Amino acid sequence: MRYSESALHFPCGTGQLLGLLALPEACHSTAVVVVVGGPQYRIGSHRQFLLLARALAEAGHAVLRFDCTGMGDSTGEARSFEDRQEEVAAAITLLQQRAPAVTRVVLWGLRDGASASLLYWQASRDPRVRGLCLLNPWVRSESGLARTHVKHYYGQRLLQPAFWRKLFSGQVGWQRMADFGTSLGQMLRRRPSSNDSALPYQVRMALAWADFPGRILLLLSGKDLTAREFIEHARGDPHWAGHLALTKVSRQELPNADHTFSTAAARQQVEALTLQWLGTLT
Repeated sequence: MRYSESALHFPCGTGQLLGLLALPEACHSTAVVVVVGGPQYRIGSHRQFLLLARALAEAGHAVLRFDCTGMGDSTGEARSFEDRQEEVAAAITLLQQRAPAVTRVVLWGLRDGASASLLYWQASRDPRVRGLCLLNPWVRSESGLARTHVKHYYGQRLLQPAFWRKLFSGQVGWQRMADFGTSLGQMLRRRPSSNDSALPYQVRMALAWADFPGRILLLLSGKDLTAREFIEHARGDPHWAGHLALTKVSRQELPNADHTFSTAAARQQVEALTLQWLGTLT
């Protein structure tokens, strides 16, 4: 399907954001807002967001991707992924103004863009958002990172005879063992209580996940520590108990993909899975 691409400036607070809208000639009622995370801008690593937007637009879905405040060509002071609510709301409004046929909006985010999408809905309960497409969500904490290292790195290494041979021959420094002890200590630290006056962002993400009335697509890279952290956190934190097994969740794992799905094969797989899932939204 033919589509157009246009650059649009739109207000957010006292600044101006730059968005790129891919708009099909015959637009479906379901559209996508790409919530950019991390220190990157609207194109994405390896042009991921640009290529995704074009693939979805060819299939009839309008897609808006934009530079967050203080990034790329958007003005203002950069914000944390925990403080993107105003930006996401403004982007959704712009998309629906430019594509009046759109009645359902999906937030699509990678890493802390995925986390920002959940946090946006948790704070706003925006009825326009009917789906969340979340790739390798970010739930990083000191204890969570330590737990993942212990299980997926140190745990495997300690079972390898070659590791012990290298350790006692001096080829592996004793500092590695000290690092292991540090990670183990961090893992055992008390986690914040849900009764804390300011809930940790991971808890707010869990609340959004549980309460969201729409559909969730979870895409996980097989070769990514962030994805493993998320799974470990969801399995071990009581706030996330049972969340990944909810019927509204479609979970897909890409065993050969890295964090940003950087290969052509992984990127195309993400595009295909996203398109297939978009077709299930009603």
